[in-house]
Amino acid sequence: MQSPLFGYTEVQSQDRYVLQNPQLLRVQLGGQDDVLARKGAMVAYQGLLEFDGEYQSREQRRRQARTGENLELMRCSGQGTVYLANLAQYVHVMDVEPEGLTVDSSYVLALDSSLHWEVIAVDSQFGISGSGAYNLNITGRGKVALMTSGQPLVLQVTPQTYVSADADAVVAWSGSLRVQMQAQTSSQSVWRRRGSTGEGWELSFMGQGYALVQPSELLPPQNAVVGQGLGAQYGMGRHGAYGQNQGNRFG
Repeated sequence: MQSPLFGYTEVQSQDRYVLQNPQLLRVQLGGQDDVLARKGAMVAYQGLLEFDGEYQSREQRRRQARTGENLELMRCSGQGTVYLANLAQYVHVMDVEPEGLTVDSSYVLALDSSLHWEVIAVDSQFGISGSGAYNLNITGRGKVALMTSGQPLVLQVTPQTYVSADADAVVAWSGSLRVQMQAQTSSQSVWRRRGSTGEGWELSFMGQGYALVQPSELLPPQNAVVGQGLGAQYGMGRHGAYGQNQGNRFG
């Protein structure tokens, strides 16, 4: 049998994390080091693997209830290969530096089980942006796979060069950076995300490090559920993009 489809075969590599294409990640498991992946992100696997829900401590559950920020993971263990993807988003593998990485939980696809993460507060008096008032700080030594809607932009921050970005477009930044949330306009339209200026809250980064920005201000409908109405399947309603992204005001 012949077909152009056979050009999309597995990429051979001995590395633990390997991109099969810009939107599909392969992770090798050798039976010792587990990988934590976003729930439901497995699209295929080979070998003797097991998938279990990751335990959440009482403190983690309390923080989730208080902040609304949470990373729902499954533990992939065993010997074999697992393929991970989420809504055809672009996947990027990063090494976590000693100072750590701050990221919105919505953009995490997978991470080494040796890494530690906790919810931290961002300098904000309001939780109306896409990034919100709380994010995840990932520390330790290992790799993390992030997702973006489209090809991202990495901006270098130095003591001489500050960087500001739309809060709805920011994906992650170096944990060593100082962050402030501010509004570019003083009018009341800032409360309506698509107000008269089209711009709302932004994050300003200072210090030494990097900020990762995606070419989109809307998350895809992460929790759209089949059976909850036709609108949800197209990103509308409380199960679609609008319902899952209350920081993005359309009206």
